[in-house]
Formats: sequence, structure tokens, C-alpha cells
Amino acid sequence: MLRSLLALAVAACFATPSLAIKQFQDQYFEKYADGSDEGFSELAKEAKCYNCHQGKKKKNRNAYGQALAEHLSKKDKKDVEKIVAALEKVAEESSNADDPDAPTFGELIAEGKLPGGTLEESKEEPGA
Repeated sequence: MLRSLLALAVAACFATPSLAIKQFQDQYFEKYADGSDEGFSELAKEAKCYNCHQGKKKKNRNAYGQALAEHLSKKDKKDVEKIVAALEKVAEESSNADDPDAPTFGELIAEGKLPGGTLEESKEEPGA
């Protein structure tokens, strides 16, 4: 019993804190990874947190995550209507503000691509 508690305490020390909000991810999956586009659904679910985040630290966000963060905060996690509205608003935004011909985040999703870049890019540490 004591060993189990000690092991749990040690594991808790090494766990990285996450700023990812499960309710945001749940609504994202419900809206975009509902199985209607099986290929994208599988990709989005494989990417998990990397749909919005980049690198090992969840405080780092990719372009899509940064856009969502402009509309949502931690305190919005119980407001499903606000989460869905933010997902819809961000879908209309350009995936690259510096490129007038860049697709919107919604267009990328419709093409079966992750909105914040490829999974490989999202796994890389920012600035690496």
C-alpha cells in the first residue's frame, strides 16, 4: 500500500501540467471529428492535443490554437454555446494572416488537414 502511494506521488511529480481544456477538445471532436469524414476524424483523434497545441508544453499553441485562445479562456469551459461559436468563428479566419491567399482554418479542415499544421510540425517544439 505504501509503495503504491509512493509510486503515485512520484508519478504526479513528473506529470506535466496541461493547459488543454477537455471540454474544448470534446466540442472540437463533436463538430469536426464526428465520423462524417472518416479520414479527418482519425487524423484529428490521432493528433489529440496537437490539434491546437505545439510541442511538449501545452501552453504552446499552434496557429489554430492561438486563434481559438483569442475567443476562449479557461473560464469558458462550461459554456458549450461559446465554445461552439468560437470554433465557428475561427473556422472563418485565415490560417495565415500574412498571406492573403491562405486558406481559412475551416477550409483546411474541409480538405482533411489539421488546422494548425501537420502532426509532425505540431509535435516540434516552437522555435526549433
